[in-house]
Amino acid sequence: MADDLWTEKFRILSAAGLIIQASSRKQIDNLSDIETLIDAAKSSGITLLNEHTMSEILSTISQNEDIKENNKKKLIQQTLSIESDTKFFGREIAPVNENLNPEKIPNNLYSNKQLESLSVDAREISSDIQINFDVTGNSVTEGKMKDMTAYFGSRLKQIRDMMISHNTLPRLPIRNSHAWKGRNRYNSQEYEITLVGLASEVKWTRTGKLKFTVEDETAEIECILPVPSDAGPLHPSLDGLMDDEIIGVSGFFISGGRDAPLFVTNIHKPPLGLHTKYSAGKDNSVCAAFLSDIHLGSKTFLSKQWDKMIKWFKNDDLAKKIKYFILSGDGVDGVGIYPGQEKHLAITDLYKQYSELGRKLEELPDWIEVIMLPGNHDAVRPAEPQPALEPEIQQDYSNTTFTGNPCDFSLHGVRVLGYHGKSIDDFVSTLRSVSYSKPEMAMRAMLERRHLAPSWGGKTPISPEPEDRMVIPNIPDIFVTGHVHGHFVEDYKGTLMVHSSTWQDQTDFQMMLGFKPKPCILTVVNIDSFSTTSIHF
Repeated sequence: MADDLWTEKFRILSAAGLIIQASSRKQIDNLSDIETLIDAAKSSGITLLNEHTMSEILSTISQNEDIKENNKKKLIQQTLSIESDTKFFGREIAPVNENLNPEKIPNNLYSNKQLESLSVDAREISSDIQINFDVTGNSVTEGKMKDMTAYFGSRLKQIRDMMISHNTLPRLPIRNSHAWKGRNRYNSQEYEITLVGLASEVKWTRTGKLKFTVEDETAEIECILPVPSDAGPLHPSLDGLMDDEIIGVSGFFISGGRDAPLFVTNIHKPPLGLHTKYSAGKDNSVCAAFLSDIHLGSKTFLSKQWDKMIKWFKNDDLAKKIKYFILSGDGVDGVGIYPGQEKHLAITDLYKQYSELGRKLEELPDWIEVIMLPGNHDAVRPAEPQPALEPEIQQDYSNTTFTGNPCDFSLHGVRVLGYHGKSIDDFVSTLRSVSYSKPEMAMRAMLERRHLAPSWGGKTPISPEPEDRMVIPNIPDIFVTGHVHGHFVEDYKGTLMVHSSTWQDQTDFQMMLGFKPKPCILTVVNIDSFSTTSIHF
């Protein structure tokens, strides 16, 4: 827990442009408010945090402590109930919105009435759900070395074939073993070669170059990439590479020696052109609603807001246009997920949590079909891809299609890629462009890599299936994730990305990190026009 807390604090400070030395860790650990530290550092013009500069910043914070304490007291009086002692530690309770106004989405701005006029009555349309891929019943791994070899071999072949067939490489790639044998010949820019393989051992040198290894079926080759003068913030030399992601590299060997690295002139990603969405058509222009991370069973489940949403579903005209309700994992809080969880649970029995969730979903109008994926809090194996919930759990539910995680499915032909999003943790800890406050950047990175969880041995457990089913072989029309309790809607290169909102209030762990979730936001998408609205409850 302490290491996770420090990792996230380090991440937040780095994202704010601060450089952290090890000597400052103890002083940073003693601060509960990272935002105060960032503000004080910026106001003092400090970018390097060490023991000396931290003492200077802490002095500045101390001088303003009385003013901040008064402001804090005012904020507590305005937003928190005096009956709950725990609220005084800074938890922000999501309010119940009486006036339901759609959020203004930059790319798709529609009011409820406008979206309603574009949709047909869902009560008159038969459901059409087709599962394109689901690991449920199809997991065959034995967890042996041959399975791991096949798993990475499958990933490399799938993505390399994509790169070749879509002409994303400047020339046909050669095997690493062939490149190494000919390193005396491929020793200048006039004799560049292209390789495709798994990136690993990624690190920055003191001189600002990115050093990494590229491995294919035949050999490993060390590579070095200088930072181009015109490099943007998403250039690999600045943003970083994920361990085990598949990349192409073009370059030449600096020398013919035994330790000669490949001097990389360019990095090539898998193909991701501008996607053209498939439309459900005017006759099937129903809506799909998206939600994730309900965490029923937790004391921080937002019951009043749920009741408000159910009332909306039963009375609002737009709700009559919603045919599908997609839940992207963590429907319940689970039991034994982390040490000390029981003190945070309102329902301590796992099966009672699922029964209560089933009862809550029964409150939805009967014309709505629920599609439910598991997440890392659910009662399935933690290794991804995850199978659907067990039949013993499913029996408490009606009008519900249970799928694995991830799941590639279609609604009236519209292709949806549903993924809970556990690997967002790995993207946050690796890529400089990704943070928990911007989960959409992780979703972009997944699409750009054509893979949902590239890194083996990180924060995301992976099942080594003989075929890597975390590869994204087909670009989805809608890509939906959850997990980090944010909310975002964006069209990215023709794919509508939905990061679904949670129905859980701020947890103790999030409070320690200063992370504020975005709960109780229902995202509604018309699967013909792909217009969207987001309703805050």
